[in-house]
Amino acid sequence: MIDPIILWTFVPAALALNLTPGVDMMFCLGQGLRTGPRAAIAGSAGISLGALVHAALAGIGLGAAVTALPWLFDVIRWLGVGYLLWLAYGAIRGGIGAAKAPQTPPGRAFRDGLMVNLFNPKVILFALAFVPQFIDPAGWILGQYLIFGAILGFGGFVINSLVGIFAGGMGRRLTGSPRLARLLGYLSGGIFAALAIRLALLERA
Repeated sequence: MIDPIILWTFVPAALALNLTPGVDMMFCLGQGLRTGPRAAIAGSAGISLGALVHAALAGIGLGAAVTALPWLFDVIRWLGVGYLLWLAYGAIRGGIGAAKAPQTPPGRAFRDGLMVNLFNPKVILFALAFVPQFIDPAGWILGQYLIFGAILGFGGFVINSLVGIFAGGMGRRLTGSPRLARLLGYLSGGIFAALAIRLALLERA
């Protein structure tokens, strides 16, 4: 379905993109610091599923609607801003008066990662700008998008999980003190709030 040369050209390019710090990586960093490595890994899995969904939408042509309809881009963007601010509020509220960092259930962390990724219109634009360079128009378009999306998702899962595990180890050592637990709540809340501001200021490429 995909020329092996094209596939092996895509893999290092995708890895380089996965290694570039962005919303997904910072989200997993915040999850790891505040609630530990399990939540960060689950959040990373949700992000990877979101990347696959974006690839599928691009493959069937729905992603192009975002570039054609500016209002749709803004709707998705502001939904993402609102969700990130909600996460920031939850992290800060959990830090106030906390004796130790709360353990976020993996299912909730997975959902949060998925929603953060789905509500990031930059990922949609990326899927439309980067992946098509490797698509063979004569082949099965959707299948190629799904394969490339799976590669991106898997690489992102591994890298973001490692970031979350590292942050989780740091957070675990710091949460013995209620004061430090509150500080981690503020820190992770600040990360989510900063991501919300970054997304609010996002301009269409």
